[in-house]
Amino acid sequence: MTNNTFDKTKLPSRHVSVGPERSPHRSYYYAMGMTEEEINQPFVGVVSAWNEAAPCNISLMRQAQEAKKGVATAGGTPREFCTITVTDGIAMGHEGMKSSLVSREVIADSIELTMRGHCYDALVGIAGCDKSLPGMMMAMIRLNVPSVFMYGGSILPGSHRGKDVTVLDVFEAVGQHSAGNMDDEELHELECVACPSAGACGGQFTANTMACVSEAIGLALPLSSGAPAPYESRDQYAEKSGEAVMDLIARNIRPRDIVTRKSLENAATVVAATGGSTNGGLHLPAMAHEAGIDFDLMHVAEIFKKTPYIADLKPGGAYVAKDMYEAGGVPVLLRTLLDGGFLHGDCLTVTGKTLEENLEGIEFNANQNVIYPVTNPITPTGGVVGLQGNLAPEGAIVKVAGMEKLIFTGPARVFECEEDAFAAVENENYAEGDVIVIRNEGPKGGPGMREMLSTTSALYGQGMGDKVALITDGRFSGATRGFCIGHVGPEAAVGGPIGLLKDGDMITIDAEEGTITVDLTDDELEARRKDWKEPAAQFGNGTLWKYKQTVGPARKGAVTHPGGAAEIRCYADI
Repeated sequence: MTNNTFDKTKLPSRHVSVGPERSPHRSYYYAMGMTEEEINQPFVGVVSAWNEAAPCNISLMRQAQEAKKGVATAGGTPREFCTITVTDGIAMGHEGMKSSLVSREVIADSIELTMRGHCYDALVGIAGCDKSLPGMMMAMIRLNVPSVFMYGGSILPGSHRGKDVTVLDVFEAVGQHSAGNMDDEELHELECVACPSAGACGGQFTANTMACVSEAIGLALPLSSGAPAPYESRDQYAEKSGEAVMDLIARNIRPRDIVTRKSLENAATVVAATGGSTNGGLHLPAMAHEAGIDFDLMHVAEIFKKTPYIADLKPGGAYVAKDMYEAGGVPVLLRTLLDGGFLHGDCLTVTGKTLEENLEGIEFNANQNVIYPVTNPITPTGGVVGLQGNLAPEGAIVKVAGMEKLIFTGPARVFECEEDAFAAVENENYAEGDVIVIRNEGPKGGPGMREMLSTTSALYGQGMGDKVALITDGRFSGATRGFCIGHVGPEAAVGGPIGLLKDGDMITIDAEEGTITVDLTDDELEARRKDWKEPAAQFGNGTLWKYKQTVGPARKGAVTHPGGAAEIRCYADI
């Protein structure tokens, strides 16, 4: 890293550190032990989502210290702060999950407010759990100051009776237990060994999906997303991330130079190629929104449709993030996708080089079983599919990675919330061939667009995961597998067709053609709409009430403000 020189009079931090009128502000810096030299350098916010809520976040403060070293080494003054997270594995299956997606907005907003309030010049963000990754990247794009993102790393796989396991195995074991196929002792034995270290869930669930996105879109250093959280090599990537952000300040390379329509298409390609989380179809539109780019769920689905599925990762496949890292990580994945013509190689990245330049010297590793070459994919089209039809005019999404049956027709079994559906599943009060419908769980209806992992895992645990389908205007966890369709829009709370369904309506889902339909005519749907009443509000105050007032449709990313297209003043230029 070269030694850069910086002109503070052109940076946001001049408002809090330059000139005689800022003497009171500087007095606070001296109170914290800062030297005059440090006050005269660029101020770099180093934000982590550290907390003691879950293993995803527990190692992030350690990595933040290394990022701060990198900033200082390269001539900057790091200022550390934390933001919140809501950890999905613990929020799952109860009302706490209503807070999960809302936390993405709070994370982005809290970073924006901290950066604005203290006039920091650049940002290094270190995230661990699902919503903190897109939340931080959204803040970077919104603020548009030089920024580097880094994933905190995945958890190591657990081992149970000679088999690698993840938290998904524990969720599915609950279903086995309720069906009488696992006793209390084995369930307890499994829960004690499934999560053996710090780090986010190890499969290609939402955290690892968005970690791959961070490299593919160009906001993270190459290979930085791969190493598991306990590995000391993560600290080296953190330090390099701190150094890199100083170079970006010197070169005035900003997130919106990096996050373009082309790089968003690269990110969508990687979601599909890895059989990633359906939540990628929610977070990519939200990130695009911050840049003022129209890139909604169905635009994402167009990329999914033409992308080969080439990474054999859980939950649809056999391997976890640690295995992919040892196989060469995201750069090897990107190499074969680029060689196959599936990526835009000319996109700028935080290295200051293009994606193609970053991949110079990277060769496909044929001595591994995790990442397939594009010439021999697991399946020729992506592991995630967009759907549209009279049941979802605004679209829906399904993960098909690892599935054999891609067409399903059955009668609707309608539930007004997740708890009712889970109780029915737990009591085996449903039939093979049913299409279980969970509605009023969308962004407004929840509010908060809950994930449904407890219900889907219980079905698999009962051996019924491939014998029923499940659709919702809410979301599914990145760990979900089976015929589970989420993001159905318009949602029930605004009178979408999913809110008009009745038990017994015949529903057909065709993931080959990309359709989702109910066997009702437009006239029949319209007649039902006349009788439809908006569901009663679940909250009359607080954050969830406020979220409901502002949140938009899932197709557009469930965002809560007008986005980059409506920007009047860019923070980076204050």
